[in-house]
Amino acid sequence: MQNAKFRRQHPIGPYFADFCSIERRLIIELDGAQHAELSQQDEIRTSFLKSRDYRVLRFWNDQVLADLDEVLNAIDELLGGSTEE
Repeated sequence: MQNAKFRRQHPIGPYFADFCSIERRLIIELDGAQHAELSQQDEIRTSFLKSRDYRVLRFWNDQVLADLDEVLNAIDELLGGSTEE
């Protein structure tokens, strides 16, 4: 994945990012079914993280389990154009 390093459960302000690449300013969030009912709170959280110059990608847990290759390709595609190497 473009040599990106991610930290798990990385604190950013009042939140914990599921996976965070500080160097690439990218946060990956994995959402379970409970997030279907928490969309407004997720939007607030995403807005906060974006205000800290992070890009945020969200995937459903089911999507990761069912089609990991697609998820990894989406992350890799974003990272490919994100910084000069």
